[in-house]
Amino acid sequence: MKYKLSVVIVLFFVAFTFAQTPDYVQINYSKSETYITMRDGTKLFTSIYSPKDTSKTYPILFQRTPYSCRPYGEDQFKSKIGPNEFMMKEGYIVVYQDVRGRWMSEGTYDNMRPYIPNKKGTQFDEASDTYDSIDWMVKNIPNNNGNVGTWGISYPGFYATYSLLDAHPALKAASPQACIGDFYFDDFHHNGAYLLSYWRATAVFGYEKTKPTKEAWYSFPELGTEDQYQFFLDAGPLSNLDEYYKEDNVFWTQLKEHPNYDEFWQKRGIIQHLKNIKPAVMVVGGLFDAEDLYGPFETYEKIEENSANYNTVVFGPWSHGDWARNKKRQAIGNVYFGDDISTTYQRDIETKFFKHFLKDGGKGKPDLAEAYMFDSGNLAWKEYTQWPPKNTEKKTFWLQNNQRLNPFAERSYTFEEFVSDPKKPVPYSEDIKMVFTPRKFMTDDQRFAARRPDVLVFETPVLTEDITLAGEILAKLNVATTGTDADWIVKVIDVFPADAKDTEETQAYLKMGNYHMMVRSEVMRGRYRNSFSKPEPFVPNQKTSVNIKLQDVHHTFKKGHKLQIQVQSTWFPYIDLNPQTYVENIFKAKEEDFSKQTHKVFNDSSIEFTVLPN
Repeated sequence: MKYKLSVVIVLFFVAFTFAQTPDYVQINYSKSETYITMRDGTKLFTSIYSPKDTSKTYPILFQRTPYSCRPYGEDQFKSKIGPNEFMMKEGYIVVYQDVRGRWMSEGTYDNMRPYIPNKKGTQFDEASDTYDSIDWMVKNIPNNNGNVGTWGISYPGFYATYSLLDAHPALKAASPQACIGDFYFDDFHHNGAYLLSYWRATAVFGYEKTKPTKEAWYSFPELGTEDQYQFFLDAGPLSNLDEYYKEDNVFWTQLKEHPNYDEFWQKRGIIQHLKNIKPAVMVVGGLFDAEDLYGPFETYEKIEENSANYNTVVFGPWSHGDWARNKKRQAIGNVYFGDDISTTYQRDIETKFFKHFLKDGGKGKPDLAEAYMFDSGNLAWKEYTQWPPKNTEKKTFWLQNNQRLNPFAERSYTFEEFVSDPKKPVPYSEDIKMVFTPRKFMTDDQRFAARRPDVLVFETPVLTEDITLAGEILAKLNVATTGTDADWIVKVIDVFPADAKDTEETQAYLKMGNYHMMVRSEVMRGRYRNSFSKPEPFVPNQKTSVNIKLQDVHHTFKKGHKLQIQVQSTWFPYIDLNPQTYVENIFKAKEEDFSKQTHKVFNDSSIEFTVLPN
């Protein structure tokens, strides 16, 4: 088996950087490194950046990461520190820590380590590691004012969420951003379907190191091709990928042995523990984040339901982590949303949030809205007193015959059908690269899919007035299959008018006239239609209900556009292939288990939108 260290590693170590004054950190901050001892005796490596101006005190900003707090060495400095440049220049003590079992820290790593309520003695989890670290910091770091904030994006966002459990009294504010909530619904799975686009990331999480190290102890599989679609198609069943990750990859073994939402996954979820939270929280996410949409929405919602703390949410027209980058034009793929959107967020929302709770005493509420949501159709920020907004209503569209999407139900007992062939799966994009899921995928043009015979299309006439979606979407499908298992994918599409203008982001082979912009999409592995813990086969040719919750959107379908729904059964290689013949564990399926099947979608199927009235 051959490996090499892929450039993809940059996604983990150097993501979220922005342009700034060269050497600003080194000129204005001192750096120290230390080990902080946890309650069980394990020592965690910690880097501390403190302002050189010691004439006043500063709050502590704390990030815990599995991706390394490099560069190592007290004479080696990051090019930027903290959540954004404004805060860096305003002055904070910024602390980074390698979590237990990663990089220079001691201990054993546990992917999404389960939370232990009511810990006793030397019992530990990420909450206790955070508590013990904060306790040491406020007692030992000079010139701190006793207030601590946590933040992080993606996996560090998960640790920011974790800091809220059994929170240290000094923790006053936390900002979980693109925060993982549950690996069965974020990153590696969506509603029971395995995200094949994340298969290479198994290397990052699955290999245990034997001692503290400054260098990566893992590497990515050498695949011998840049054609990701063809590589996975040629590889065949997931069981054939074992040759790349032998039993020494702990996470690959866990994925294979736990295909269902069993106790292994359930205890690793953090959403269910978000109760009686005390610190102020600002949850941040990207409306077009291909990796972590479930976590941010669910984190905000559960805290809002179960806590009386200050809790706010921000979603912009961003892909994974875009809000931490500074670029003039904000675009996802071919779709341009406006200028200086991330800078506006950093300056006017994020900086204000932390300043209020960490520097200004935290009295009352900050001068911020409860919810900042970017309307990705009208290209404008909106502020709300809650999310979803108070005055929304449910509006149902029906999937009718002859490719019609109607706002009323017809007495119809007909159906649309298509043949799903695992040997010719529908690509998730025309632009598939050998990387993790491309950022542009979430707004990609879907015309190529609409023109395939194995994708059903349902579309409104040209809209005569705007329709603003503001909240979750629920697809209520009534389906049948000639097989005993199937995946069901629903995509919500904004069809641009024929005279839509190109922008500088428009790819050379495309025109924005009649562009089919994907606004939201989701998959349901059919076997989990009634329970993620107890899968069940379909009865061949029997009409069956399959409901699919699509994560929230905030998008106006403008007058002159069309609203389109696409339904399909393969989405490759974003998700793995369903054999379409029921097997107990798809990770162990064999070549002969895969078969071509005919799927039906009945015309009493519907899509329920959360709509803001005009």
